[in-house]
Amino acid sequence: MLKGKKILIGVTGSIAAYKAILLVRLLVKAGAEVKVVMTPAAKTFVSPVVLSTLSKNHVITELVEGEDWSNHVMLGRWADVFVLAPLSCNTLAKMAQGLCDNALLAVYLSATCPVVLAPAMDEDMWHHPATRRNMELLVKDGNHIINVEKGELASGLYGDGRMAEPETIVAYLAEHLLRSKTLKGKKALVSAGPTYEAIDPVRFIGNHSSGKMGFAIAEALYMQGAEVTLVTGPTHQQTAYAGIHVVPVVSAGDMYDACMAASPDAAVIVMTAAVADYRPVSVASNKIKKNAADWELKLTKNEDILLALGKQKKAGQFIAGFALETNNEREHALAKLQTKNADMIVLNSLNDEAAGFGVDTNQVTILHRSGEEKKIGLQSKKAVAEEIVSFIITHVHAKP
Repeated sequence: MLKGKKILIGVTGSIAAYKAILLVRLLVKAGAEVKVVMTPAAKTFVSPVVLSTLSKNHVITELVEGEDWSNHVMLGRWADVFVLAPLSCNTLAKMAQGLCDNALLAVYLSATCPVVLAPAMDEDMWHHPATRRNMELLVKDGNHIINVEKGELASGLYGDGRMAEPETIVAYLAEHLLRSKTLKGKKALVSAGPTYEAIDPVRFIGNHSSGKMGFAIAEALYMQGAEVTLVTGPTHQQTAYAGIHVVPVVSAGDMYDACMAASPDAAVIVMTAAVADYRPVSVASNKIKKNAADWELKLTKNEDILLALGKQKKAGQFIAGFALETNNEREHALAKLQTKNADMIVLNSLNDEAAGFGVDTNQVTILHRSGEEKKIGLQSKKAVAEEIVSFIITHVHAKP
């Protein structure tokens, strides 16, 4: 979602300046065009050569370099967003008072884009009344603040003042400033992960689903502007964006109830969860002991969530399901497309190398009810999710 975005990074004199290296690397890796401006003091902590190499752009450190003038006005107009990370206590104070004694401050005062501040300083400096006043002025001026984190500080103390981690800053930029409005006003429902069907208090029937694909779909929909509810079975995955409403569940019955509750208002529904088809007829109240040589476990069928959603599908509602197959993949996926009254099925095959449960990559085939097909080659699940959501958007916005 950051691809093609123009991001200007401001680095000031703080020990946390080393984090700017990773921040630039993450932004470039995400497809953003990155430029860097530094205060003279920042060069004490991180080399301009390193940031220039990673950003693939010249790093500005002075208003005049040799006989060349750094056009701070154009730089402030070039960027989609200006991020000061780390922002030292000294530069913070200068910004609040409108001072302009270096290239970074000149860019700040002439910037027409949103400005994001990621402060970094020792705890006592952060809590000092003067810093509090300066922060209030900067917020009043319209700057966006990524609050400091608690942790070990350069002084050896433990407390508030650590600069937010680069991953946190990237997520903030994506969620709060660079999010698309393509699906704005639309609600989306996504299911993810496995379900666990209890046998007794310590045992269950489950599967190997990690939830990675479903979480990636939810994040891709969210970054296109949708209001997303993510119903997830037991998983270690976490969403990158606080705006996604996560509903944790355990069993197929729990997931059915949660999906039915959220589905009426959803314009887009994507069921990626690996839901158990069967559950034990009865659940033992105590742990079952291994007394007998043989043990029979009687199962009963779970409610088919995708089928139930298809039966109650409203006009204009788009429903997508996933089909993870091991044989006769296409035939089974097409049958699922018809019987579940879905708009599309994403076919996953466990026979494909580096695809399926647990791994970070995937390759799929999208089968649409119109007969349209799209193959998505092997790539990260995040990239696959973005292509799936792009396909969905095309059909959601298509004229009837």
